[in-house]
Amino acid sequence: MSDGLQFARRIRTSPYFERVRQHGVTGYSVYNHMILPKSFGMSVEDSYWHLNENVQIWDVSVQRQVEITGPDAARLVQWLTPRDLRQAETGRCYYIPVVDRDGGMLNDPVLLKLAADRFWLSVADSDLLLYVKGLAIGGGYDVSVEEPDVNPLAIQGPKAVSVIAALFGEVVAKLKFFHFTHIDLFGTRQIVSRSGFSSAAGFEIYLDDPTLAEPLWDLVWDAGQPFGMKAGGPNLIDRIEAGLLGYGNEMTRENNPLEMGYGKVCTLDGSIDCIGLQALQAISAAGPSKVIRGVRFEGPPCPSCHVPWPVHTGERKIGQITSAAWSPRLKANVGLSLIDRGYLEAGQQVQVTLPDGSQTGGVICDLPFRKG
Repeated sequence: MSDGLQFARRIRTSPYFERVRQHGVTGYSVYNHMILPKSFGMSVEDSYWHLNENVQIWDVSVQRQVEITGPDAARLVQWLTPRDLRQAETGRCYYIPVVDRDGGMLNDPVLLKLAADRFWLSVADSDLLLYVKGLAIGGGYDVSVEEPDVNPLAIQGPKAVSVIAALFGEVVAKLKFFHFTHIDLFGTRQIVSRSGFSSAAGFEIYLDDPTLAEPLWDLVWDAGQPFGMKAGGPNLIDRIEAGLLGYGNEMTRENNPLEMGYGKVCTLDGSIDCIGLQALQAISAAGPSKVIRGVRFEGPPCPSCHVPWPVHTGERKIGQITSAAWSPRLKANVGLSLIDRGYLEAGQQVQVTLPDGSQTGGVICDLPFRKG
């Protein structure tokens, strides 16, 4: 445990904490007021290659659930998002931008429809629970909004399918992307989904009994050893190459779903009730002023992007890079960037200003950087 990170009630640990320590965690981040194990002795690049060639076990308990239950649950969930959920199916996961009245993004959770009147929002890093509670009370919705003690454990990488097949059988291993099912685990009924914050999109087990966390970790770990499993966490290089956007990095409340490229999942024709509908209709009519794009840029491996890096063409600032890394696969620096709409064409030449004040040449790219 790092002397620089003091744990307290406001920075929670997960029920996998002791196993994470035993497997040699060397770095944490804080996410949803909880520690997120990030590194286990490997460099970001070494972990990237291992993740893309083998399989890893991740403690992602930081993916907290906002549970909405009751007669008005479906109506409240629809009010949160411009994504049309009228045909949402039980047993499916849905990526949904959650917005405020101005169309600003407050979170981008994965929605799990557990039943007609029961939903989980598997949230990114913001206090969405409080917002949903406020809307429920203010709108007079007949619902309960709570945070259940659910602690997801992720199995990610191309060999995740083999690990899941060894644990739970071929039927579970053949789950389609963004589908979930129930498994029997130590005599309890748990959810496993085909999902995850990596390009491989492995599996996530939504454990709702913290007393089973260490036995579950051990079970998965033992099953993963024939396939080269190591402990890991979400990988920056993999995320950027895959064009996976991070709330708090690529987007905040100052941004809207259309800027983030999520217009394809938004229904703005007035057929659904969403708190930000009118604002998003106006933005759509005018066109978003900036859009998320990739930037590939020159130079030696870049440092971490702790604050946005300006992107220029000539003397004009046209955007900023919000996440960046050296891609060992592409042999180039790559970044995720919000770019003014007049400069979105792939191949547009730009200059990137690095933290030391130097500039390097770059080019606008389509996302994802790595296809397939």
